[in-house]
Order: sequence, then structure tokens, then C-alpha cells
Amino acid sequence: MNVAVYPAEPSEHLGDGLALARATMVGVVELVPEDPAIAEADLLVVEIVEQPTRRLRELVRVTETVGLPVIVVISPTDLALIENSDGVTDFLVSPVDPVELRIRLGRVTASSDTGAIVRFKELEINPLVYRASLAGEPMDLTFMEYELLRFLVENPVRVWSRQQLLSKVWGYEYYGGARTVDVHIRRLRSKLGEGRASWITTVRSVGYRFG
Repeated sequence: MNVAVYPAEPSEHLGDGLALARATMVGVVELVPEDPAIAEADLLVVEIVEQPTRRLRELVRVTETVGLPVIVVISPTDLALIENSDGVTDFLVSPVDPVELRIRLGRVTASSDTGAIVRFKELEINPLVYRASLAGEPMDLTFMEYELLRFLVENPVRVWSRQQLLSKVWGYEYYGGARTVDVHIRRLRSKLGEGRASWITTVRSVGYRFG
């Protein structure tokens, strides 16, 4: 696994985690799609130690151009910044736990390796570039909206409770509680449009079902 790392000299904890995962680490000098380390990598790990808003903007350009999975290492105080960022595939809170990093690297690369385009009627989801299209037009989704929609499309018919969706999609104990699922479902329905909002069905007192 070739992992591009920014900055080029990561923290000791991050370096230990990459070594534990037996990743081939290549340092990134500039957080731009043209950087050779990014162009040749399987995955990008970005440790945000300063200017988090700027770094997240740079990541959006990288993912839009290269379509590379990105794991962000971020301070607990900056967590809220990544919730609506389109350039983040997964994240860890600093300081990095080496074992957790190894597990997350494995999950992200396994997900990326499948690469199969998922379709439902006129909706198309391309995991390789983290993009959803509706009737041929790209949907303007935040990262978590995209992840939730992809999960629902890949797991239709079955009813999922809010807690199950939090666990399956968010993958951690979300401090905002189950209400965040309702908020994201409402946004997805709005972006799907009036004629397609019914694709996501509310099952009273249980949760949601797609299809």
C-alpha cells in the first residue's frame, strides 16, 4: 500500500501507525493534485496541525482532481470542520492511535478496491471518485450525505434504525446523537428532489428504508 503523507515529516504517532500497517510512506511537499507523491499513491493521509480550513479546501481540489481516498488526522477542537467537508473519506483524532490507524487504512482501501458503480433508477454512485450523479448531473453532497446515500443504495429494502445508521455510516459514537441521521435524511430528500424523495421511506418508530 503506497500512502502519501502530508506533511512530509508526520508526527511520531502517525509514523508508528503507518509502520504498523506496513504502508510504504511517501512524503507530500505540497497539498496539490500535481504533487508526484499524491499522483502515485493509493491513499492520502493528511495530518492537520495548522490552518485547518485552508487544508480542507486544498483537499477538496485534490479529491475532485485525483479521486484519492483521504484520511485526515485532526485535533478534537477542529472536528466540526470536517463534518461537511467533501475532501475527507475518514478521520482520526490526534494524537493517533497506531492500531486504530491500521484498521482505518484497511477499511478505506478495501472500500476503494471494490470500485463498482452502484445504480438505482437514474441515480449513479461512483465510489472511485466519491461522486453521485442524478440523471447524469453531479449531486452537490457533503461527505456524510454521500456516505449515507451510498450505504442506503447499497443496502436497499431493509429497514435501518438511526443507531444502526450511525454505527454503519459514521462509524463512531457521534456526540450529536441520532438526530443527525434525521437531518442528513432530510437534506438527501431535498437534493433528490420532490419526485425522488420517496425513495427514502420513513418507517415509523424504527428508522429508514431505501428503495
